[in-house]
Amino acid sequence: MKQMQLRITLLIWVLAMGYAVPALAEQQEEDAIRQVQVLQAAAWNQHDARAYAQLFADDADMVNVAGWRWRGRPEIERKIREGFEVVFAQSTLTITDVDVRVLGPGTAVAHVRWTMVGAKASPNLPQTREGIQLQILTKQTNGWLISSFQNTNSIAVTPLPKAPPAPASCYRCIASSRGAPAFL
Repeated sequence: MKQMQLRITLLIWVLAMGYAVPALAEQQEEDAIRQVQVLQAAAWNQHDARAYAQLFADDADMVNVAGWRWRGRPEIERKIREGFEVVFAQSTLTITDVDVRVLGPGTAVAHVRWTMVGAKASPNLPQTREGIQLQILTKQTNGWLISSFQNTNSIAVTPLPKAPPAPASCYRCIASSRGAPAFL
């Protein structure tokens, strides 16, 4: 009887470890991706375009809050450097929330909420205050890197407008309240 209890206990332990080990590994991956976001804020706040660009894969795509698309780490670095010269010279980026979902081995998506102060508004661009980034990250030999990046300004969530009521003279409205005509 004791041997049976020992076997059952051992089986339960093996099954529990089978679930715990992958969960622990996934948590470590999520933590590493969150660290990328810490590095993102640090590089931005030091106005270090090279360090910022190093968070991206060599062939990364980036779309900024204005919808401008940049391709590859060199272009991302150049455009970020240009931004630091005037528009973002006094800016401070704060990461406020990071939601990570591992999609499969070596691939993850992160939604990164942020706030910014000190940015100068460019003509025809909205004042950058807060937003959300959508990042696709891939695990490389040197860690997690951003492969695709979409940045979007955010505004407070408000209810969607409701459709106005149809005018009383609307045939479809009148017909639907009486039932469909016999000839249909």
